[in-house]
Amino acid sequence: MLAALLAQTRLSPEALNAFFVRPPLMASAESSLPPIDWDALTFSFTETDRMFVAHGTWEDGWSEGEMMDFQPLTLTPAACVLNYGQGLFEGMKARMTPDGRITLFRPEMNARRAADGSARLVMPEVPEEMFVDVVRRVATENRRWVPPNGRGELYIRPIIFGSSARLGVAPADEYMFVVFAVPVGPYFKGGMTPISLRVSQEHHRAAPGGSGGVKAIGNYAPGMMPSKKAKSEGYSEIIYLDAVDHQYVEEVGAANFFCVRDNVLYTPELTGTILPGITRLSIIELARSMGLEVMEERVDIDFALECDEAFCAGTAAVISPIGSIEHGEKVVNYGDVGKITLDLYSRLTGIMDGSSEDPFGWTLEI
Repeated sequence: MLAALLAQTRLSPEALNAFFVRPPLMASAESSLPPIDWDALTFSFTETDRMFVAHGTWEDGWSEGEMMDFQPLTLTPAACVLNYGQGLFEGMKARMTPDGRITLFRPEMNARRAADGSARLVMPEVPEEMFVDVVRRVATENRRWVPPNGRGELYIRPIIFGSSARLGVAPADEYMFVVFAVPVGPYFKGGMTPISLRVSQEHHRAAPGGSGGVKAIGNYAPGMMPSKKAKSEGYSEIIYLDAVDHQYVEEVGAANFFCVRDNVLYTPELTGTILPGITRLSIIELARSMGLEVMEERVDIDFALECDEAFCAGTAAVISPIGSIEHGEKVVNYGDVGKITLDLYSRLTGIMDGSSEDPFGWTLEI
């Protein structure tokens, strides 16, 4: 689409890009009212208006791609992603500020993590500038689906995967970069209501030397069974321990783990088996700016059970306080939402939704 326009106009690519991204698209009065109940939003799929697709190869890099109406993708049954799981995804949110602006939260960090993951999975990296620009464009063209301030967010899902046919176990010859968006509500029901967790006694999320530090699609299906079983028994999610000693906390389902003891914040260090979450990094930086001591180290499950507060964090959940953890025959209750947990949540969400000052420059207006 851009190539055709360039052939008919004297505008530079930069000017055309600015045209597509700014100012926001204007919608008719009817189209500006999506068929959705903002107050009934859950963290689930809803088809929206527009999506982006680009194709790439190792030799030629990535095409400019194009925005299109939301639609199914066409893939060969022999696609590398379907047969060997060569693919990754990212997740981020666009939010409506109290004064009606729409912002993204640190999208450049998602771009860098996707590039690192692509290198690990032998896929061509999407340039940071292209990644961030496409995310902005998808948010812009789906702006009518951004929930009002305080009533949800527009979750944006970029995917990079091997799309060409591959029968032997080897990298694909062709790749796709796809970005779509969905309005969502809370990841855990009840918002800031403390959740109950159970430590997995049989399953592990990742092992040293594997792909645990990458947001690879293959990392998530194995966790569905233990997570579903825990939820069927009344728990909100599962806690995974390390695969070597079966003693150190790794992640809470698909979220990073934090605990507080004597006003010191602890979180498992990045050893290659834990996803380097953008929310995790932001909490660490925010906590240190507040004068809190933050320890990134191996967190023994017995130590975690003796802490004063605990919570998990991620793009989907933001911050969810942990009310109780069951480990074998032992059950520990942390009580109501802890002071430090609540303070971090209030400050972080205030920056994210524009209701508080952003001293770090983390938010980007679309």
